[in-house]
Amino acid sequence: MSFTVPGGTRTALVGLSGAGKTTLFSLLQRFYEPTAGTIRIGDQDIAALPRAEVRRRIAYVEQDSPVMAGTLRENLLYAAPSATREQLAEALAVTRLDGLLARLPQGLDTPVGPRGVTLSGGERQRLAIARALLRRPQVLLLDEATAQLDARNEQALGELVARTAGRCTVLLIAHRLSTVTDADQIVVLEHGDVRAVGTHHSLVDDDDLYRELAATQLLAAEPPS
Repeated sequence: MSFTVPGGTRTALVGLSGAGKTTLFSLLQRFYEPTAGTIRIGDQDIAALPRAEVRRRIAYVEQDSPVMAGTLRENLLYAAPSATREQLAEALAVTRLDGLLARLPQGLDTPVGPRGVTLSGGERQRLAIARALLRRPQVLLLDEATAQLDARNEQALGELVARTAGRCTVLLIAHRLSTVTDADQIVVLEHGDVRAVGTHHSLVDDDDLYRELAATQLLAAEPPS
């Protein structure tokens, strides 16, 4: 497969189960090595970089990201122990956790409980993304990061991802196409190959598989904004 992700943009990977989306994320993080071809971040082949350096440049957020017992501050600083107060404030503002912070009795030093039980699902996911952003990654990988959220939190996280693009390059795996209709580009994968690349509306017009997926989720007739 071959495609290019412009820096500072949002690219969504979609396709049926087994299409290769998760494998591609694993290749990006060098859990596997490609048998042919190259993967580049900027102009650098990641195979020429130490694995630790590749993973330093990439942050990964999964659909049920771990939140540890401890305080909000401890959870955030786990990713970047040397983060400054200003960097913490910026990450909280981008992820709109600053409103939550204002309501917490001890602010950043409020305990969140085992697995973050005192937080809502949306708050836990925003915390995970804030933690990832504190690492200042070149590439942010979101693996079904909204899969367990209700429609309201899904929309809020979609807006968050839009704000995040520009600070880093965002790649996201999504089965719910409603979360990626405004992505800068969508890559449709099938059987380990790139089937089509385009925007939501161009793919609805031009690609049968994407049109079928969109129709199943009642998105095919959505008018352009």
